[in-house]
Amino acid sequence: MTSIILFAPLVGAIIAGFGWRIIGDKGAQWLTTGLLFLSALLSWIVFLGLDAATVQHVQILRWIESGTLSADWAIRLDRLTAIMLIVVTTVSALVHLYSVGYMAHDQNFKESESYRPRFFAYLSFFTFAMLMLVTSDNLVQMFFGWEGVGLASYLLIGFYYRKPSANAAAIKAFVVNRVGDFGFALGILALFFLTDSIRFDDVFAAAPELAQTQLTFLWGEWNAANLIAFLLFVGAMGKSAQLFLHTWLPDAMEGPTPVSALIHAATMVTAGVFLVCRMSPLMEYAPEAMNFVVFIGASTAFFAATVGLVQNDIKRVIAYSTCSQLGYMFVAAGVGVYSVAMFHLLTHAFFKAMLFLGAGSVIHGMHHEQDMRHYGGLRHKMPYTFWAMLVGTLAITGVGIPLTTIGFAGFLSKDAIIESAWAGTQGGYGFWILVIAAAFTSFYSWRLMFMTFWGKPRGDKHTHEHAHESPMVMLVPLGALAIGAVFAGMVWYGSFFGDHAQVNRFFGIPAQHETATDAGNGEADAMAADEATAEAAAAVASDDPAADVAPAMAPQGAIYMAPDNHVMDEAHHAPVWVKVSPFIAMLGGLLVAWWFYIVNPAMPRKLAENQRPLYLFLLNKWYFDELYDVVFVRPAKAIGALLWKRGDGRVIDGTINGVAMGIVPFLTRLAGRAQSGYIFTYAFAMVLGIVILVTWMTFIGGAQ
Repeated sequence: MTSIILFAPLVGAIIAGFGWRIIGDKGAQWLTTGLLFLSALLSWIVFLGLDAATVQHVQILRWIESGTLSADWAIRLDRLTAIMLIVVTTVSALVHLYSVGYMAHDQNFKESESYRPRFFAYLSFFTFAMLMLVTSDNLVQMFFGWEGVGLASYLLIGFYYRKPSANAAAIKAFVVNRVGDFGFALGILALFFLTDSIRFDDVFAAAPELAQTQLTFLWGEWNAANLIAFLLFVGAMGKSAQLFLHTWLPDAMEGPTPVSALIHAATMVTAGVFLVCRMSPLMEYAPEAMNFVVFIGASTAFFAATVGLVQNDIKRVIAYSTCSQLGYMFVAAGVGVYSVAMFHLLTHAFFKAMLFLGAGSVIHGMHHEQDMRHYGGLRHKMPYTFWAMLVGTLAITGVGIPLTTIGFAGFLSKDAIIESAWAGTQGGYGFWILVIAAAFTSFYSWRLMFMTFWGKPRGDKHTHEHAHESPMVMLVPLGALAIGAVFAGMVWYGSFFGDHAQVNRFFGIPAQHETATDAGNGEADAMAADEATAEAAAAVASDDPAADVAPAMAPQGAIYMAPDNHVMDEAHHAPVWVKVSPFIAMLGGLLVAWWFYIVNPAMPRKLAENQRPLYLFLLNKWYFDELYDVVFVRPAKAIGALLWKRGDGRVIDGTINGVAMGIVPFLTRLAGRAQSGYIFTYAFAMVLGIVILVTWMTFIGGAQ
């Protein structure tokens, strides 16, 4: 069954990409969509029927055998994999269905062009690469899927290849991600160097030993576990668009809107969060690296939320929202509550995909107008889209009943992250930054709703008169995602953030500790197991014969939380003011947005004029692109121009041209003079040559 889930999208991509002339445009669209719904159905069957206590390994084929490097192409099926399977396949299937309507008539192509089979083939290949990533049983297979997702994103972001901006955005995404991938590759090489394996079980078993190992890197000594965790997180920063490697994400909006939903909701950008959670047995032994994860995650959440406050492109607002929400997930993972990071990943996939597809519905109905300043009053023109996006906004801003488990999906998962941040940082930087980001999230989300669906129509009158609701094939996915945005948090709250016993059962984790105050026998057993693992790993390192008897064992379960990791328990005992702070922040953002865009619409313009430097700073995304242009792009262009004009032009071409046009003709003229036509001249030259040769041989022979 898992093999069908993995390969169904690949089969669809191959047939749609290479056989569309046989099955036709519609055949390619519905074949790929049908295969994705098959994968989604089977994924839900696997998720609901999974025995979390057992990690299944499904070998597909022998892949790499080189020296001690052995990597099979195999599926690792546990709770973490099952979560990602339902997220990826469900969202991808709905995006495929939505795309049937959205891509029916694309103004970037002529009616005679068959662009749809290519688009659906790219979507399916993207999904296959992501499934290969999340089902991987070793780091090389994961890296292969990691790069496959990067390739597919390049093809999809640059799908409108006639637009220079789309081509530039695709290249930017590809290059920025290669920076992060270089760190990821270094982390994999370091793990193989130290453990002689790239299989997850072997790496996890060696984690206690890595925590005691020093590694030389960049002329310094580093703790191996912290260094490797840091390098792996650098890869996650690129793929998940964290601060400093985030600049590709907003420009990815150049692709079709379904691409934005697929990349930003459930697939590419969540790969980094999945990587950190998958590597939790290593991350738990790297406290310094995890502090860095918390700092970058919180900073990203704040940065992206501030930029989203002033963006006018509806897709860019949602894109920066994605960047911010990913920061939340990394904070949860960084403080050691990996289940909550995955909880928000799950709920975020539903409401963010719905927001993107809802934005696409608005753009479709407004004849591809994306500037919110030209919207207004659309809730009567697009009632179904309005209600879908309203549900998504209620979910992302965190609307629910405080101090209960009743609320929209984001209310439960985001609050769980903020409570975990309070416990994990002792009420420090991570906690307060996330609360502030929650207020900003509420403001820009409701700003989007008020500017789009309330008020008087703005912009082109003809466009508003002809605004229309999207076809049913585009509205059905919105309805399906709305169900997830409403109920996903309430249904799975206990499994991801309930009491420890429930979370342990869900993820197949042996009982470690039930509460922070009363560890009980479970914690003692887990600590003893960890000590045995560390001793066995040390025995392997010292060639102790006992190592053959008691080899190091990987921790059981889909995720790992060390016995001294009590963050989840402490989060449950957070003060009331901590638990209600996200709700208060949400209300504050909502009230300010209502005042700015409903009560007094002139206020935003006045504020922007009074605070012009701050407004431009946020509008220009903290000038990261301009800074990188000065620091990296211009020097690279200058070096390229130098090597081109002086290196290639003067040195290489100059040398070749000088030889070809100067020295060779000169020698040719000299040789031409010797061609006199007289036999005695040639005879004299031959005798002279013989004399020189005999003289040289005489001296050489005498010297020997």
